[in-house]
Amino acid sequence: MMRLPFMRGATLVLAASLALAGCKREPLEADPAIWHVTGSRGEEAWLFGTIHAAPRPLDWRTEAIDEALTRAGVVVVELANVGDDAAVAQVFASLSRSKGLPAVSSRVPPERQEALRGLMKERGIKERDLRDVETWAIALMLARPADSNEGRNGIDRAVIAAAGNKPIVELEGATTQLSIFDSLPESEQRELLSAVLSDAEVVSGEDEHLLESWRQGDVARIEAETRTGLLADPELRDALFTDRNLRWAGRIVAEMNKGQPPFVAVGAAHMVGPDGLIALLQQAGYTVTRLP
Repeated sequence: MMRLPFMRGATLVLAASLALAGCKREPLEADPAIWHVTGSRGEEAWLFGTIHAAPRPLDWRTEAIDEALTRAGVVVVELANVGDDAAVAQVFASLSRSKGLPAVSSRVPPERQEALRGLMKERGIKERDLRDVETWAIALMLARPADSNEGRNGIDRAVIAAAGNKPIVELEGATTQLSIFDSLPESEQRELLSAVLSDAEVVSGEDEHLLESWRQGDVARIEAETRTGLLADPELRDALFTDRNLRWAGRIVAEMNKGQPPFVAVGAAHMVGPDGLIALLQQAGYTVTRLP
């Protein structure tokens, strides 16, 4: 499911624009979903599902979001330095290489060879460039679009900018995020690469439909997408989705207990479903209400 705007951007390190460079475009209006969390002792938080990348700027500041940002004591995000491409790239470089790895073509099933060649050509990557690059890292390199502007329209960066002087709390950071991929068994890394190549064959309009789901706050559609592509693989789902949600829910509760209500802004896919943040917080005894 690497084509999902909810799951790429920060997690995939770089993203890109579908628009022509230098072309000024008006922001797209959006009414994304936001939830209010309350506890029995007066604890509270807000959950805001973001989109990590978009082809053009987004007008995402609804009245409910602005009020939540104003009332929040801290802002909680996946990566605090999501806009520091150089720092993230340095972490990626430090984790992504091992000596003596086989050629990338030998790590891909026969039915994905054509997609591999096509995507490498599109990205301007030659096989020698991938010598000693680990399989997970190749998957992320191929998953990002060819241009790098789309990530600049991501809502994670916008939330951090809107935080003003409020403290920023980081749930993972680049090292932790990329280490999740790095620690996958080689078999799962190859499943990840195969899924990226499979998604490359999907009709290009898919991302636009998913962006529309986020803009309209269509939670049912977002939840359905968390059960397709690579997240349909049980091991990858545990590593990239379920286990992270469990850790994040604990961190969110800890922040609420400090008495500084957190405004939590993470990928929208992490909010929904039986193993999403909303369900986990409800199971922990909190009331979670979607705001109008």
